[in-house]
Formats: sequence, structure tokens, C-alpha cells
Amino acid sequence: MSEPMPPPPALALSVREYARGIAGGLLFSLPLLYTMEMWEMGLVAEPGRLLIGQGVGFLLLLGYNRHAGLRCDAGLAEVVIDSVEELGLGLLLAAVILWLIGSIDAETRMPALMGKVVIEGLAVAIGVSVGTAQLSGEAPGVVDQAGGAGRRPANTVDPARPTAWFTGQLTLATCGAVLVAANVAPTEEIEDIARALSVVQELGITGLTLAIGVLVLYSSDFRGSRDHVLFDRRSDMLFGGVATYLVAMFASAALLWFFGRFAANGPAFCLAQTIVLGLPTAIGASAGRLLLQQQQQQ
Repeated sequence: MSEPMPPPPALALSVREYARGIAGGLLFSLPLLYTMEMWEMGLVAEPGRLLIGQGVGFLLLLGYNRHAGLRCDAGLAEVVIDSVEELGLGLLLAAVILWLIGSIDAETRMPALMGKVVIEGLAVAIGVSVGTAQLSGEAPGVVDQAGGAGRRPANTVDPARPTAWFTGQLTLATCGAVLVAANVAPTEEIEDIARALSVVQELGITGLTLAIGVLVLYSSDFRGSRDHVLFDRRSDMLFGGVATYLVAMFASAALLWFFGRFAANGPAFCLAQTIVLGLPTAIGASAGRLLLQQQQQQ
């Protein structure tokens, strides 16, 4: 019987983790880095709005690393350290790419430079976090350090801790929603579509958004659906669909506000924009809730 291979040194593990983070950051956010509307948002973004965005982005990183990171049993200090590193790497990657493609240079004024890097860096940081965990070929958290039998993977349905499980599911749904919707929210097409919609069309999009959440979670047999979605009662499907819809609408409204799409617009038009963006956001929330789970042993 052959001897087991020794674990790679700490430096090699760190290099692999950073490589996965960089790949994930670019994979999920490169379209945003090439989007002119994002550059324009950076030119006019208020410092207070950028600060709020940084805070919310950091909370998402904390939530994702807590519920689906590589080390699901990590302590709070480790989760915070990972999140700070991912946020810093996201901002650095955004600055490098923006400089390489000529969006910023030595003559860019500091407010514009900070605005562009912060706005772009938030999306990159979430991609870094997801890539670090999801692009690994290992199944962390399932096999313990001694190589023994695995424990219960993080965030599976646990009747003994329903509140913690539900909080984790909402966090992952929000991360998935932001990853998908951030590519659409800053574009002018959202306003154009919302301006042309009738009430019947708005209701139709609302119904389709609800239906997509239910179909993805309960009828598509996505990876992990049997582990992370409740099927015990008839009301579980309704509850899961409504919860996903509410997450999608909240994420849509938050992104539209952050990108300044609510400025000088009435409540009805803001609601119409939120409904329009809610459709792709719901796909991200429902699919992301399953696909962004911690990897499990096959």
C-alpha cells in the first residue's frame, strides 16, 4: 500500500488560494471592469455612498466566508482576516485592471480614482471570495485534519439549528443575487425597459420572477438542492419562493440605489426599475443559493 502524499507546504497552499481568488475575481467581475457605465459611476459617486457600499460589501464577504468558505469551522477572527484579505485583493485587482485598460492613469484625480476603484473593487472582492472557495478541487470541511470520516457539511438543512441555517441560506442567496445583478444594474437599459412597461407587464415580470425562484430551487434538481432546501411540508415551496423573491427585490433596490438609479425619480418608476432588475437578480439568488454552497465530498 502506497504511502499517502504529504500535505503541500503552507506557502504553496497560500499561492493556490490567491490564484483561485484572482481567477474567481476576474471570472465574475471582468464584464464590470470593461463597462463604461461603471467608470461613470465612479466619477460622480459620493463619498458617503462609497463608504456604505464598502461596509455592505464587507458584510457580504463575512457572511459568505462564515457559511460557505473553505474553512466552515473557522473562528470569527479567521473569517474576518479572510474577508479583509479578499477585500484588499479585490481593490488591488480592480486598480491594476483599470490602469491596464486605460480607465485610470497618473493624471486621474484622486476622487475619480477612488470612486472607480472602490465601485469596481467591491464586485471583484465578492468574486475573489467565491473563487477561493468554489474553484478548489478539494472538499474542505468534509474530511477532518486527521483524514477521518467527514462531519456534516456547513449549511445543510439542520433541524436542530433552523435559524442559523436560514441565515446562511439568505446570505448565500444575496451573494448570488449581487454577482448576477451587478452586471446589469449600472446599465441604462434598466431605466429604458422600466419606462416602457405597462402595469400588466410589471405584474407578468413579478409572476415570472417568483416562478423562476420556485423552479430553480424545487424542480431543477440543481446540485445540492436536496441538501440545502426544505421539502418536508407543502408550505416549504411557497416559503422558499417568497423568501428568494424578497432577497432578489432587496438586492435589486440596493444596487439601483448604490448606482444612483433612484436619484430624482418617483416611487412608481423606482419600483418599476426594481421589478425589471429583479428578474436576473432572482436567478442569481436562487441558483446562487445552491451553487455557492460549500463543496461537498462526492
